[in-house]
Amino acid sequence: MIKLEALRVFISVAELGNIKEAARKLGRTASAISMTLKQLEDEIGSPLFASDRKNSLTALGTFMLDTGRLQVNGYDNALRKMHAFADNRIGNLSLASVPSVATTLIPILMPAFVASRPDVEIELFDDDTFGVTAMVEAGQADMGIAGQPTSDALLSFVPLFRDQFKVICSSNSRLMEISTPLEWTDLEGESLILNGASDSITAPGYQQLKSNASFTVRNVSSLMAHAKAGLGITLLPALAASHMEEGVKALALADTSISRTVGLIERRGTTRNPIAEAFLELLLEEMPNLIVRLKLSSF
Repeated sequence: MIKLEALRVFISVAELGNIKEAARKLGRTASAISMTLKQLEDEIGSPLFASDRKNSLTALGTFMLDTGRLQVNGYDNALRKMHAFADNRIGNLSLASVPSVATTLIPILMPAFVASRPDVEIELFDDDTFGVTAMVEAGQADMGIAGQPTSDALLSFVPLFRDQFKVICSSNSRLMEISTPLEWTDLEGESLILNGASDSITAPGYQQLKSNASFTVRNVSSLMAHAKAGLGITLLPALAASHMEEGVKALALADTSISRTVGLIERRGTTRNPIAEAFLELLLEEMPNLIVRLKLSSF
């Protein structure tokens, strides 16, 4: 059985690139570190480092590092929660969400939530749906707000709202000359910039554009900058396109069936801590008002 402490030793050596620095960081002798690594490699049955210098990982070592970090972070997160309860502190909340929610919806909710809980520790991560899902699955976040996970074997998903996709383009684009909502045929010949939010679109018109695309940008700010520069067009949910900078426009699509479902993601079989429970209660209570305020669609 691989011990958690052995994973910590391996991660430290892999990150620092040598045993001596890892020994200093962990407060152990270099020989003890070497012995732990040897035992770990014996347990796994294959080398984790490409050389004795420990400054380069094998393919297995790279996989082990990524997986080990998830396990150690999940354990540490659970341990922090137990200490919070034992010390009679109010607790903490780790929340992950897609950027459009993190910059638009969360700031509306947080002032009132934090005002009545001055000792609460809140950590907010913004990432695409894949990243949010991974954080919740690994226990790094208490809950997430994002698109529906591709697999719900370990996760639960409760829909909160829908928002339709819009075409994002430069204000100098020829599309600006079209006064009606854009048809897919209007987009023919345009270069499409792919992004994580639009991965779920299955409309044939979009798939045709996607088949010729060769550029992907995950960060929304970078995506806007590239669209502004005229590199191409992209599709983003209306919430993500609610704050447009100068030189970039969001245009309506005639195909109103193209929408994103955003919901609450949690790990199955876990019990919410009191702070997560309180935040969820506030979120569900305010959701009808947020849907109206942000011009979203309900279920």
